[in-house]
Amino acid sequence: MKSVRIRSRLTRREFLKAGAMTAVAAGVGGCAKNPVTGQSQFMLVSEEQEIQMDRQASPQQLSNDYGSTQDKALNEYVSGVGKSLSDTSHRPQMPYNYHAVNANYVNAYAFPGGTIACTRGILLEVDNEAEMAALLGHEIGHVNARHTASRMSSQMVVGGLATLGGAAIGAKYGGAWGSVAGGLGGLGAGLLLASYSRDDERQADALGLEYMTRAEYNPEGMVGLMEMLNEQHNREPSALEVMFATHPMSAERLATARQEASKKYYGARQYAFYRERYMDHTVNLRKIGPAIRDMQDAEKLGGEKKYNRAEEKMGTALRLAPEDYTGLLLMSKLLIAQEKYSEALPYARQAREVYPGEAQANQVAGVLLIQAKEYEQAHEAFAAYEKALPGNPYATFFMGYAQEGMGRRKEAAEDYYKFLQQVNQGNQAQHAYNRLVEWGYVK
Repeated sequence: MKSVRIRSRLTRREFLKAGAMTAVAAGVGGCAKNPVTGQSQFMLVSEEQEIQMDRQASPQQLSNDYGSTQDKALNEYVSGVGKSLSDTSHRPQMPYNYHAVNANYVNAYAFPGGTIACTRGILLEVDNEAEMAALLGHEIGHVNARHTASRMSSQMVVGGLATLGGAAIGAKYGGAWGSVAGGLGGLGAGLLLASYSRDDERQADALGLEYMTRAEYNPEGMVGLMEMLNEQHNREPSALEVMFATHPMSAERLATARQEASKKYYGARQYAFYRERYMDHTVNLRKIGPAIRDMQDAEKLGGEKKYNRAEEKMGTALRLAPEDYTGLLLMSKLLIAQEKYSEALPYARQAREVYPGEAQANQVAGVLLIQAKEYEQAHEAFAAYEKALPGNPYATFFMGYAQEGMGRRKEAAEDYYKFLQQVNQGNQAQHAYNRLVEWGYVK
């Protein structure tokens, strides 16, 4: 296959990589003042680049986690607590935004520009607002100490900026079976959500304690959070595999939290936990808690390819929460993994109805509609996906494929050409190129 590549400018990845390698070749290192310590540190990533990379990658990750919860009151509650912490942090100027996402696994994470998310799985385990403040404060600490930017700067010197591709991270964070629908790659979290070092975690813990006590939360909330995570890890390590891949946990961190709460922050122990307020704001989430736990079991079973038992668990979950967006998509993915495409499609369609505009349901439904040769509806689904998460070249390919299925060669050729300007390897690129040759657009 001939390579078709027309590019008028460098991608952001190439620009950053070129800049890093130029700095290395010239023997010049960038220095910046760390906003937490006040000390000079090696840094090749600017604050503007942190924000830009966040804006590029975080929407994809939030969608991988089934989007922000549709419980607007819960999202506003999480955002309000987060804002009370970040407003008095070391970098209050960052464009912080907070999300309670629909994923079932237990985790929280932060992107370098201030996008912070906690899963509904971890919110079910948290016992009070002080514990949630500790969780969010820890993530704010990573942003303030510029942990991701610092790690990226070091890696840029070693070998240029690592790829931000989403294949591996999508499988890791997108629930069991990864991107079982296949086809759509995208800008996943990649390096931006790679594992933190233990020193990074210690510093984020310390900052989390500082921020939560500034906001007048009882520091024992951090102790409670650490105890919960350690207890869960000891009871069922696999359930927290993702959490501890990005946030190394240890008995040492729990012991440090206890010591800091009883000594350095002893005076702050008069502050409240706000348990009743937390329970009031999470009441709707806790109502579907049994369904979420069934989904957690189903995801684990699906990952082990125990599909019959996984389907039973998902069936139970959907009887408890029949309109749950995550549950509907998980059932669809589970059936796709077994190549039961016709059975999977109704669940994906219902997920689109339940959460209009959220990207992942459009992705899954679009692939299934292509499989069913329902090309007009498939094009509509991928167009909706592109609107929600613009910039994914594979969405353009599938829109072209749907146009081809409807007999619209000109429109299909335009989409294929756009796709080949960004991707010129793989099965989709081969198909697009062959069609352009066959139709006389490329000679």
